[in-house]
Amino acid sequence: MPLPYVLLSAAVSLDGCLDDTGPERLLLSSPADFDRVDEVRACVDAILVGAGTIRADNPRLLVNSPERRAARRAAGRPEYPLKVTVSGSGDLDPAARFWHTGGAKLLYTTDRGAERAARSGIAADVVPLGAALDWRRLLEHLHDVRGVRRLMVEGGGTVHTQLLQQGLADELQLVLAPLFVGDPKAPRLFGPGTYQPGRLRLVETRQIEDVVLMRYEPTAPGTGPAATAADHHWLSLACRLAKRCPPSETAFSVGAVVVAADGTELARGHSREAGDPVVHAEEAALAKIAADDPRLPGATVYSSLEPCARRASRPLPCARLILASGVRRVVTAWREPDTFVEGADGSGVLAAGGAEVVVLPEYEERAKAPNRHLAG
Repeated sequence: MPLPYVLLSAAVSLDGCLDDTGPERLLLSSPADFDRVDEVRACVDAILVGAGTIRADNPRLLVNSPERRAARRAAGRPEYPLKVTVSGSGDLDPAARFWHTGGAKLLYTTDRGAERAARSGIAADVVPLGAALDWRRLLEHLHDVRGVRRLMVEGGGTVHTQLLQQGLADELQLVLAPLFVGDPKAPRLFGPGTYQPGRLRLVETRQIEDVVLMRYEPTAPGTGPAATAADHHWLSLACRLAKRCPPSETAFSVGAVVVAADGTELARGHSREAGDPVVHAEEAALAKIAADDPRLPGATVYSSLEPCARRASRPLPCARLILASGVRRVVTAWREPDTFVEGADGSGVLAAGGAEVVVLPEYEERAKAPNRHLAG
């Protein structure tokens, strides 16, 4: 199921703390950075914080700039983004500022938490998620029912940790403040546990007065049928590679990327690369990797079109090449139509060979774009 783009936003001290233990909130950002955060808020559909942040900081989570609110109205959007919080217990103060400022509010909770929230009279739409909180189900509901395409998550550390550990965060915007907290009891941004392997990709650094903004994207592929944020990044890249293909009336334009389990890009390719009129994208990418590369069995192949099951121009179709390489996970955007091969089923060949095939149909139109000229 499609999910919103999830942006984690946080400011920390040099020793990784979100706050100190004093009675007042520790202001880590600079005035100019607070304005940047306001600009980001104005660009999203919803802002989410955990129940702990409401209890500790009593935030309002507003777009403060009148000009930015006016721009939202002019674009036909609500003046304020939807405000969302998550609480397993439903134990929240109905007098908190979160409920009484801005626009619409939404509480995700458990079945028991929903009963408690109803008794306390919290001024919000309440969505029970069952016996326990489920982040993927929550995000699916935000996307499909509330129309949220971009979600900004402003804390706290537990929420950030869970979203990163489950591979559901598309971007981390981290502001580093030039001070130390030094208190071992102070809340920290990330907690212990199992995170996805590998290094995140640094996409921007920016000095804002005396703080530094760093933007990161995850890179490590998922490991099963559920897509991670990094899977979306790599499949989007494969769709962009398809646009590089020389046009053809007798073959699809396809892009492919091979990514190791730690998020290292091993190779990329596209149809008819390097002037070869019959080379396929997956074939071109795999040819650039040594056959004995130990990273291949844990790698994922991203292809804008389902790998072919039959072809006349080469001894092995791409589905067989992928299996022979040792790769056992493939993410694709578009199942092959009957344009050139009737009843093509590369996914079936891959699955029969023990590979996990993940189809993300929300990328299908991007995969089709460079193939619009083909009949059928």
